Amino acid sequence: MHLRIPCVICACLIPTPLALAGGQVDLVRVDKSERRLQLIGDGEILRTYSIALGGDPLGHKRREGDQRTPEGRYLLDWRNADSIAHKSIHVSYPNTEEIASAKAAGIDPGGMIMIHGQPNGYGWWGWLLQLVDWTDGCIAVTDSDMDEIWTMVSDGTPIEIEP
Repeated sequence: MHLRIPCVICACLIPTPLALAGGQVDLVRVDKSERRLQLIGDGEILRTYSIALGGDPLGHKRREGDQRTPEGRYLLDWRNADSIAHKSIHVSYPNTEEIASAKAAGIDPGGMIMIHGQPNGYGWWGWLLQLVDWTDGCIAVTDSDMDEIWTMVSDGTPIEIEP
């Protein structure tokens, strides 16, 4: 099924996959080793994006400040249009098991893991930032990629983050 949106060059109506209207993505899959984020709908890969991770990306996030991105299945549970980066969507880390494990170890599990664009004011050099892992554990994409993800992914969508 397609909808028609105006072309930015000539304003004619062009067919566009309905997924661009949002709500058609039923899973976000992140492969940390490949630095790749995929939007999945009805078992099909709808979009693929290059990502940057935290400064120490190997392994599962265990504590605040370890610069790791969590691994496992979570939900994208809320979004922030006014974040310090160009839009952000929150990953529901830590879960109850991770909180209990951190408490038993006497550490803070951290949180505020997001999929986000570039730091505000620096979107023009996003292509360069995406060549290195620079976040504190979040999943970073370019601003234009974030705009598309923002439109296609609804709150409550599951996210699987694989090593």
